[in-house]
Amino acid sequence: MSRFIDRVVLHVSAGKGGNGCASVHREKFKPLGGPDGGNGGNGGDVILEVGGNVHTLLDFHFHQHAKATNGTQGAGGNRSGANGNDLVLEVPDGTVVLDTEGNVLADLVGIGTRFVAAQGGRGGLGNASLASKARKAPGFALLGEEGEERELVLELKSVADVGLVGFPSAGKSSLVSVLSAAKPKIADYPFTTLVPNLGVVQSGDTTFTVADVPGLIPGASQGRGLGLDFLRHIERCAVLAHVVDCATLDPGRDPISDVDALEAELAAYQPALSGDNSLGDLADRPRIVVLNKADVPDAAELAEFVLPEFEKRGWPVFTVSAVTHEGLRPLTFALAKMVEEYRAAHPPAEPTRPVIRPVARNESGFSVVADPDVPGGFIVRGERPERWVRQTAFDNDEAVGYLADRLARLGVEDKLVKMGAEPGASVTIGDVSFDWEPQTAAGVDVVRTGRGTDARLDQVDRVGAEERRHAKKVRRGLASDDDF
Repeated sequence: MSRFIDRVVLHVSAGKGGNGCASVHREKFKPLGGPDGGNGGNGGDVILEVGGNVHTLLDFHFHQHAKATNGTQGAGGNRSGANGNDLVLEVPDGTVVLDTEGNVLADLVGIGTRFVAAQGGRGGLGNASLASKARKAPGFALLGEEGEERELVLELKSVADVGLVGFPSAGKSSLVSVLSAAKPKIADYPFTTLVPNLGVVQSGDTTFTVADVPGLIPGASQGRGLGLDFLRHIERCAVLAHVVDCATLDPGRDPISDVDALEAELAAYQPALSGDNSLGDLADRPRIVVLNKADVPDAAELAEFVLPEFEKRGWPVFTVSAVTHEGLRPLTFALAKMVEEYRAAHPPAEPTRPVIRPVARNESGFSVVADPDVPGGFIVRGERPERWVRQTAFDNDEAVGYLADRLARLGVEDKLVKMGAEPGASVTIGDVSFDWEPQTAAGVDVVRTGRGTDARLDQVDRVGAEERRHAKKVRRGLASDDDF
């Protein structure tokens, strides 16, 4: 029998964006053809999609890492790189996506519903897209961004149309085995069933699924036994069937007290989900009572004795035997009718439409705070400046000058001056730290120099941080002047 997996941890990695291309058009008799470097392709996304042929999370249990393909680099001749292919992972209907802290990110209900688990990185612009009046032939291109990486928790909360609940050894697995073609493990000791057993039942023109929920005992809603791990599977069951052991030898138990104890646990259990995709409180779910083990003489007498009590509650009651198959046919038709009534009242959920929620931003799009680890240092935070830094090739002076112009236009330079930044102060943006040089003019007209260079970066006479560190080593006798 295949393994049932209802909770997995999935590591997803989106594709990296391709780098832009820095190229100049070359053709006979046209030595100055202009920039023609293409843009890099975008990285592929990792997408979770509800599929109709997937019923468990078993595939993710054995393959916990998923990565989309990268975008390719741009090329000369204005040829853009190809976008990375999206990786679409099919999940069962009713899968809930959570982050590592337990926050619900998506409730995937309805065939075709999608959730972007990891966003692919943007492709870098080529020098053809960066050309402007100031830079008519840029000697640099932007780098592609890294794809998003996330660790997600997938939980399956939809197992069956009919959920069988009852005390251990009440005969739930036996009923699943005789109602369907499923072959669960069956034994005469408590907690034989350690995972839910799922079976498909055919009754006339109606096909529905039935599953037993193992380990329900008093206190299950607080974590006793195995019930807390599997109670979530009945959150979306259309019908709840109480399987009652009428042949129990426990002197402290009887069918009525068993059902009352389980009803108390169902009422105490708080579903993790609420809203349109939830079926409401478990106490409002349709009920049916199955008095099992009627092949035992004493059990048949007890079933007749408690039958009126359950009928007073308005619940359909059926006396059956999983061994002799007594009463199974009427039970099957009754379950099929209740499932059909539920389906008529609750049509299949439509794929949820993506909702775009604009993120509130400040006017400047960035913030500058003092660096707690570096005296006199500052940290610049913001989506745009951090993305610009990731796109910059710092081994190209012209690309660094372009970054300085962008930061100056955004207002970062003025903000650092207002906060009292001194020349040489450490400024950190994203993963990059550099010495702030107010003498390097940013946001002014660019002096035309060779491709890949920026004359403004050569006009700084102040000793840099690397040179100061080397001079300190020389004073201590740890290095010589020739080593720098």
